[in-house]
Amino acid sequence: MNMTILISCILLLVLLIAKWKWNAFLAFFVITLLCGLLLGMSAKSLVASINKGVGDTFGSILIIIVLGAMLGRLIGDSGAANRIALTIRKLFGEKYITWAMAFTGFLVGIPLYYNVGFVLLVPIIFSVAHFYKLSKVYIGLPMLTALSVMHGFLPPHPAAMVLAIQFQADLVRTFVYGVIIAVPAIIIAGPLFATVFKNRKDTATSVIVVSNDHEGPIPGVFNSVVCSLSPVIIIAFASLLGLVSKGNPVLQYMADFLYQPTIAMLLSLIYCSISLGLSAGKRTKDLMASYAESVKDISMILLVIGGAGMLKQVVTDSNLSLDISNWMLKCSLPPLVLAWLITAGLRLSLGSATIAGLTAAGMIFPLVENTGIPPELFVLSVGAGSLFGSHINDTAFWMFKEYFNLTLKETFMSWTVMESMVSVIGLIGVVILKGLIRSY
Repeated sequence: MNMTILISCILLLVLLIAKWKWNAFLAFFVITLLCGLLLGMSAKSLVASINKGVGDTFGSILIIIVLGAMLGRLIGDSGAANRIALTIRKLFGEKYITWAMAFTGFLVGIPLYYNVGFVLLVPIIFSVAHFYKLSKVYIGLPMLTALSVMHGFLPPHPAAMVLAIQFQADLVRTFVYGVIIAVPAIIIAGPLFATVFKNRKDTATSVIVVSNDHEGPIPGVFNSVVCSLSPVIIIAFASLLGLVSKGNPVLQYMADFLYQPTIAMLLSLIYCSISLGLSAGKRTKDLMASYAESVKDISMILLVIGGAGMLKQVVTDSNLSLDISNWMLKCSLPPLVLAWLITAGLRLSLGSATIAGLTAAGMIFPLVENTGIPPELFVLSVGAGSLFGSHINDTAFWMFKEYFNLTLKETFMSWTVMESMVSVIGLIGVVILKGLIRSY
């Protein structure tokens, strides 16, 4: 009975968001209240559970996401993303230009949210396509494939970061495993798949006219790359420092301090504010104004994350998680495949990869605790599932269609197929990685 209640509430959540166009946070809030009441929770315990869910989720992730938004805005506004893209274009040349674009999306996609990265990189795509007289889809698809994969698979992006923290996954291992899985997914669905569109003729200019000009000095390529990767560099350094600091309490304390994602993000933002901002002549006042705007851009993402935390906590506090755990453990499907299927179904219904991943987290959480499978693999399985089958209920689908001036059929045959490919390849990679980890 309890499982029926949960499934019904999830279906109603999907309908509220996808069919009736409710605000995602309000939909989460209403469904969480309904679910708790139907599961027999008292009014007092239900409200306490909702407060705890929001508090615990924000307590572990709020600072990271806010600092990440500020860092991404700075990397974009400073021209660092442009510098990386233009340098890689010069290094690779026309013969390997799609590989260059994929590599650019890979690097830039680490710190930037997908929508931000899309808007920043589209001018580069169009300028390269114009320079080499090649199809925009052929040039752009590899870069956007990499950008999408990094957004779906890896921290510090919102869904991956929340999942890693909720599942108690090691962030460095999650990132390393994610890169191992992301690379073949990007290669196959990016440069290789893009060859299908090499001879496509662009029938018209893009609907939205963009410019590749950047006001002010552009930072050097080394500085741009270091700033883009700075959170990962700091956490990786802390991990290595922890390995060599045995018996030295000072070094161990420093390693533990630097390993915290909030500290790594803060230090990265401080360093980048100096190297990309103040040293380039920007005023502190202007930097702070830009950071304030970046937080406004992610306010709804934060609310959706809070909403997902509510639902997860109600499922946990009502003891429904035990029923879910028992049902999933009896299911004949492998746990990682089941996690992928649940998330992929939510992605098809809800459209947003972030919302799909966060919604799936509460349902999948019992699996993580009871199967003995490394939690990092569950983070990646959910991340892969969250990219499956992007279609008309996904804003990224329409951004790709309108910028590249495609028909619906062309968008399905390019964008939707690409997203489904990286999702399935990601799942295959997770399953193979699980086997390799066990063999050791």
